[in-house]
Amino acid sequence: MSLDTIKARLPDYAKDLRLNLSGIASISSLTPQQLWGTALATAIASRNPDVIRAIDETASEFLTDQAKTAARAAAAIMAMNNIYYRFTHLSKHPDFLTMPARLRMNVIANPGVDKVDFELWSLAVSAVNGCGRCIEAHEDVLLKAGVAKEAIQDAVRIAAIIFSVSVTLEDPLVADKALAEAA
Repeated sequence: MSLDTIKARLPDYAKDLRLNLSGIASISSLTPQQLWGTALATAIASRNPDVIRAIDETASEFLTDQAKTAARAAAAIMAMNNIYYRFTHLSKHPDFLTMPARLRMNVIANPGVDKVDFELWSLAVSAVNGCGRCIEAHEDVLLKAGVAKEAIQDAVRIAAIIFSVSVTLEDPLVADKALAEAA
């Protein structure tokens, strides 16, 4: 499945999403690996199989297999961490903030790609999953590494676009129309 197929499936009321999706490739504050790794990690976090396939296909032009695996690892580890750390943040009991997580997170130390790229992907996935503690932690690491605020904003913008496209395509009326047109 291609990104053009995904764009064509978006209904007219989501024209802005179609335009935003078309504009992802022109984001210049990120390297191609950062951009397409962010798109792949957030597509996985957004959970729409068709969007994941389309982004994966396009990302293959820009990412090595190792980078694609790292983007998948960012989505996987943040799925776990975002739940845990969002709980510690939202719980009214401060003890949870100081208790050890006891979760294995080795991939964060050795993601197989540049640490900054993995942090961008982790930040974007954390934005999709709504974990304030993880957003703050990854943002701090990125800013300390000298990443421009515009690049951080662009990674989150990509996450917002990918998530909104995924949500729109999950609308049963949109999905039913796509199935009818394919038949």
